[in-house]
Amino acid sequence: MLSLPLFSLRFLSAAGAAVVLSAAVSAAEPAIIAKARERIGAEAAIAAVKSVHYVGTLVTADPADPTKQTRAAIDIVFQREGNGGDVKIMQRIQATSDKIIETTALSDYEAWQRKQDAADSSKWQQTLLGVEQIKRLRANTWETLSFFRGLEARGGRIEDQGAATIDGTACQKVAFIHAPNIVFTRYFDKATGRLVFTETESGGTLKEQGEIVVAGLKFPKTLVTTTKSAKDQVQTVTINIEKVTVNEVFPAALFAVPGLSARK
Repeated sequence: MLSLPLFSLRFLSAAGAAVVLSAAVSAAEPAIIAKARERIGAEAAIAAVKSVHYVGTLVTADPADPTKQTRAAIDIVFQREGNGGDVKIMQRIQATSDKIIETTALSDYEAWQRKQDAADSSKWQQTLLGVEQIKRLRANTWETLSFFRGLEARGGRIEDQGAATIDGTACQKVAFIHAPNIVFTRYFDKATGRLVFTETESGGTLKEQGEIVVAGLKFPKTLVTTTKSAKDQVQTVTINIEKVTVNEVFPAALFAVPGLSARK
């Protein structure tokens, strides 16, 4: 499962409890969660995941003219370190086009974004992200590495919202509520547990297509997200995944805010 924040990169409080990525089953967990996890892979394989690395191509359509598209190489890493209540979570997404290299990263409770001229490394801008952006990045990382289970342990909740039909498929609608303003509502195929569709509290959508099997786990091959602008124009972003690697070990420095020596 690849759970991106609808490509503006999607906790409670940044001063809240530590994130716990746990396989423990909540007594109130909707039955469809077990079916969804079973479809992805065996419990032992899911529990063993410490990092997921995606490599692919990002295709962005012009909201005013969807036939006009821009492309960039994309490299996405999600990683967790530690166990129990002492878990550090990290994320790094880097998109490289002919003109610009854009990197957004999370190192537990710090996050930053850097834009650099692809042809001249001396031309760059770097920004520390705010609390609300950090909350969303943390939620996004949890969504990717948890495989639908354990949100209660980090102060959120999972809410079964009943039956729904998506594209003719009978689904179970389940809301993953990290905070009132950070909600992922997912629609699972009742028969198979397949994730059919995801929407967020802001009206963005996400749809997974195809499969790549790595380390006994199923990951999406294509991810299509949509968001709506203030002018009601629909922005569509497609990520075509070419490679997935599980349990690579990435150094903490990859996610940390770059120091002065990296800014020259």
